[in-house]
Amino acid sequence: MRVIKESDLIDSIAEALQYISYYHPPDFIRAMAAAWEREENPGAKQAMAQILVNSRMCAMGRRPICQDTGTANVVIEVGAQARLELSGSLQDAVDEATRRAYQLDTNPLRASVVTDPFGTRKNSGDNTPAMLTTEIVAGDTVSVHVAAKGGGSENKAKFTVLNPSASIADWVVQTVETLGAGWCPPGILGIGVGGSADKAMKLAKASLNDPIDLHDLIRRGPSNRTEELRLEIAERVNALGIGAQGLGGLTTVLDVKIHSFPTHAASLPVGLIPNCAATRHVHFTLDGSGPARFEAPDLADWPEVLLDKAGANTRKLNLDDLNDEVVASLKPGQTILASGTLYTGRDAAHKRMVEMLDRGEELPVDLKGRAIYYVGPVDAVGDEVIGPAGPTTSTRMDKFTDQILGATGLKLMVGKAERGPVALEAIAKHKAAYLIAVGGAAYLVSKAIKDAKPIAFQDLGMEAIYELKVEDMPLTVAVDSEGNSIHKTGPAEWKRVPILA
Repeated sequence: MRVIKESDLIDSIAEALQYISYYHPPDFIRAMAAAWEREENPGAKQAMAQILVNSRMCAMGRRPICQDTGTANVVIEVGAQARLELSGSLQDAVDEATRRAYQLDTNPLRASVVTDPFGTRKNSGDNTPAMLTTEIVAGDTVSVHVAAKGGGSENKAKFTVLNPSASIADWVVQTVETLGAGWCPPGILGIGVGGSADKAMKLAKASLNDPIDLHDLIRRGPSNRTEELRLEIAERVNALGIGAQGLGGLTTVLDVKIHSFPTHAASLPVGLIPNCAATRHVHFTLDGSGPARFEAPDLADWPEVLLDKAGANTRKLNLDDLNDEVVASLKPGQTILASGTLYTGRDAAHKRMVEMLDRGEELPVDLKGRAIYYVGPVDAVGDEVIGPAGPTTSTRMDKFTDQILGATGLKLMVGKAERGPVALEAIAKHKAAYLIAVGGAAYLVSKAIKDAKPIAFQDLGMEAIYELKVEDMPLTVAVDSEGNSIHKTGPAEWKRVPILA
């Protein structure tokens, strides 16, 4: 009987979490590069270029691909003939690995897990507990899948129970059309079909670890119903025209993965979980010979992509000289290189600011004529000014937008994905504007930040308010001062009739 030491398991999972924080899977890079080559919408193509450049920078610098370094998702399959030596529970061992990985001095990863989902939502500080799934399987080894799942894509998970005669493809396509861009497309759709409610979602999550092979499947053709369904869904979803970052374009999904399981005759459970442009996962097997070894991918897998910083639609914007006239001149889809002062503030900071305003208190920062960035950065290391600092999903701030704009005189907001009807109405009412940074390009974005200092709410950790000094920060105008949104006009322009219709 093979003996797998607890220390080997902990060391391997910890190293895997570090590894996937800065290395995209090579199959993802190849698929993204191919999508970038094919893309015809300049805005979407530039967004994918930023993702690819960011990925290469992270691989070289060994820093996180995205500021949301995710929850630790660990699936462990223990062979029935293997003996896994543990001093405590398996959860304890996996949590120790997670703790080590996320608190590593040379590459700290952002702790995002809160211990009380109902009330205080206090951060655990080390990203524990991990999301652990275990199973006893045949064999004498221990198989481990490690993934880091960000909140933006996880929040878009959906589940339904269809009538057995219903179309799975119809439900998936209709659902994806309602998800918006908060899951940071282009990415992967994981679909679980059958079993029970919990089984279907588990199948969907597991499918995201499969290799990307959509274009190989297109070339050889489907050989079973599952592959037919994958092709149909991929074609129909891409025909929606959502595109990279929701800007409109040819590619919304790089692949569609489906796992299925027998189910009740009266049921057709279907789970849907998207994976974002920060797809991060790795698999290893322990056989008792020591911890897993992870080989660095070949940098030749990354294409040489040059960012167009001086395109015809590019405009310089001074964040220290914002007024009604300047804001009114911003047009949806316009590429911006922003320089000047930019304040940070996301969910917790907005909630606290609104509470202060309700009590008639003065805010700790004057936002009149200023811009705010929805971000929770990774801690800096070495001589960094700030760690990877990509945008968070902006719709979570929608309910605060009208009051913040009206009470403070804030002029610009920067985040990712679309804004909802309430925010669009508030933006038009107060003649403000909303810009987006590329989700999945956090390290690249952080290089535009030349200075960063906390100025308020330091007890909120990564959600504290910082004053940033930025230089040529790449942004796209998403909503103008009249409330017109590129996330509506872009996909509408690129929507087409699918070939498989």
